[in-house]
Amino acid sequence: MSHQEFHLPKVPHWHRPHIGEHRWPVSFVVAVVILLQYLLPHTLSLKSQPEICILEGLLMLALFAISPGRIVTHRKSTWWTGIALTGVMTASNIASAVHLLQKLIDGTIKSPSSLLAFGGSIWLTNMVVFSLWYWEFDRGGPGARAEALDPYPDFLFPQMTNPEFSPMDWSPTYFDYLFTSYTNASAFSPTDVMPLTRWAKMLMMVQSATSLVTVGLVIARAVNILP
Repeated sequence: MSHQEFHLPKVPHWHRPHIGEHRWPVSFVVAVVILLQYLLPHTLSLKSQPEICILEGLLMLALFAISPGRIVTHRKSTWWTGIALTGVMTASNIASAVHLLQKLIDGTIKSPSSLLAFGGSIWLTNMVVFSLWYWEFDRGGPGARAEALDPYPDFLFPQMTNPEFSPMDWSPTYFDYLFTSYTNASAFSPTDVMPLTRWAKMLMMVQSATSLVTVGLVIARAVNILP
């Protein structure tokens, strides 16, 4: 009998169960976006925008009621409520982006400051919305990541490939996905975080294309109407 030692593969530090992340940072960002959507003029939003903002606020409060503290387990009710909230925010922002593009084409908005303010608000909302999609879907969502249910990541963070530069208890939190969304919306391509699965690549493609069109048209139009 051979005396050769056999070692089981070591579990990566990012794939070990952990205590979960707090929900309040996500809720704070969502509340800011709801306020931005509410403050948009009615010409750049749906007619039922106030009711939509109320619905978004109720969904956010429902998430608090279901899971007020740390997200330690994967609950389908919480996950689906988060998906519903992100979906409503996405639909509302798409409508605002379409209205903005229409006004850019027909030249309705005459003030460059208003154009940049409205375009920036829609761009910021778009960035937050995609960060929520990334956060909710990567490895099954925050609860599933806390329980380490899915061994295959959808996003490859630098701490995964270079564990010597991160603490042993490191795991991605919402801020990591927000930063990923910001860099993708700004550079129009992935930067330090790489998408691995098809859905992740497709979402990043859609976000990059949306940001490119929105930012490009807004800046071009604002430059043309500057005094």
